[in-house]
Parts: sequence; structure tokens; C-alpha cells
Amino acid sequence: YLSLCLYPYPQAELGLNEHHQNEVISYMRFARFKRGLCLKTVDSCFQDLKDSRLVEETFTVDEVIDMLDGLRTVVHSEVESELINTTYTNVLLLRQLFSQAEKWYLKLQTDVSELENRELLEQVAEFEKSEFTSSNKKPSADLIKPKLAPLNEGGSELLNKTVACLQEENEKLKTRLKTIETQATAALDEKSKLEKSLKDLQMIQGDQKVNIVK
Repeated sequence: YLSLCLYPYPQAELGLNEHHQNEVISYMRFARFKRGLCLKTVDSCFQDLKDSRLVEETFTVDEVIDMLDGLRTVVHSEVESELINTTYTNVLLLRQLFSQAEKWYLKLQTDVSELENRELLEQVAEFEKSEFTSSNKKPSADLIKPKLAPLNEGGSELLNKTVACLQEENEKLKTRLKTIETQATAALDEKSKLEKSLKDLQMIQGDQKVNIVK
């Protein structure tokens, strides 16, 4: 009962390791910032309408319709622009991930249908709530992390070691193959000699039988 009082909701997790989860948090922080800017832009559209058009005490129906149509056009344009920008941003994020994977000759796959999974979306929402609510905000010092080296630099040492190890193993296999080839050649030569000796012996035995008959 005590644990339920202290932690009424389970800690939201995404099933990722610590490094990848921190990367997700970093992206969510960026997305929240962009979302806040978009909402401020929408708010400013309404404020501009109030400041520029709502200067009279009464309006005709046509005037109200005209103001609402104008507001709809402005808001539609702002929201559409932000949605397009969000799409392009997500494409750039995927491009980063795929580029890193291709450097390791990996092929990643995505399941677009999972993007509409309500259960997973609620899990992400709970995760965001647990990470960004005021009671759970981390100190600013914890939010500063060193920039990771690009994979083609930070991972080059590991890649070079892997290549060197594979080359060494390849040389061992080549040496072993040559040994097996030598042994196989010697075995074939020995087989040929035995077959020749057997034929010679059979010929001698045949000649001896002929002489006995005579």
C-alpha cells in the first residue's frame, strides 16, 4: 500500500536501453519546443484579428463571416506549414538513423501501422508526462550531455579492429585451405600409385596363370 501511495503510476518506459531512451527524450524536448512555437503562432493569429478587426461594437453577419474566413485562412496556412515542416524533420531524423545503419551494412525496417497503435501512443504520452512534468524535471546540469561523435569517427576504431580480426581469421583459413589441398593432392597421388601397383600385380598374376596352364 505504501508503494502505491508513493508511486500511483508506473514509471513510463519505452523498452529501450539508456542511451537510446536519452536520445528519444532529446527529440521529444525538441518536438515540444516546436509544438509550443506553433501554438503561440496560432494564438497570435487570433490576437491579431482582435486587435485589427474587432474595433467596432457591432458587426453584420457578413462582416463576421468575412473575419472568420480570413482567420481560417491564416490558421490553416500556419498549421499546414508546421505539419509539413514536422514531416520534413522526421524524414531528416530517419535519414540520420539509416545513414548510421548503412555504415555498418545494416538494413532497418519500419512498421508504419504501429504509428496508429493507440496503446503505444498512450505509452509515449505517459512517458512524456513522466519526463517533462514539473515534479519530474531533471536539473539543467543533467540535461547537458556531450555531443556524440559521428559513427564514422567514434565507431571507426571498433570497425578497424573488427576488420583486422576478420583479415587475421581469413589468413588462417587460407593457410588451412592450402594444407588441406596439399594433403588431398598427396592422397590422390598415393591412390594413383596404389591403383597402378594393383594393376601391375593383376597382370603378373594373369601371366603366371597362363604359364601354369601351358
